Amino acid sequence: MTLDRDEGTVVVEGTLTLTATTKPAGETVTWTSSDDTVATVEAGVVTGVAAGTATITASITVEGTTYSDTCAITVTEE
Repeated sequence: MTLDRDEGTVVVEGTLTLTATTKPAGETVTWTSSDDTVATVEAGVVTGVAAGTATITASITVEGTTYSDTCAITVTEE
């Protein structure tokens, strides 16, 4: 599985959409943030919460094996 970018920047209260490509196609992607106080993620939409950095991880599990990719997010004040 891969994400469409390795890094991104978003302002506080702004959003950035990440797109995950899975093989096989159509797998359910689980999204997590390394720091929900900086950035949250839901269905690939990253929302800036406070200035700082966070790593967004997208993962899938296929036949018992987990595959993942990450994106480094920097959140800035407007």
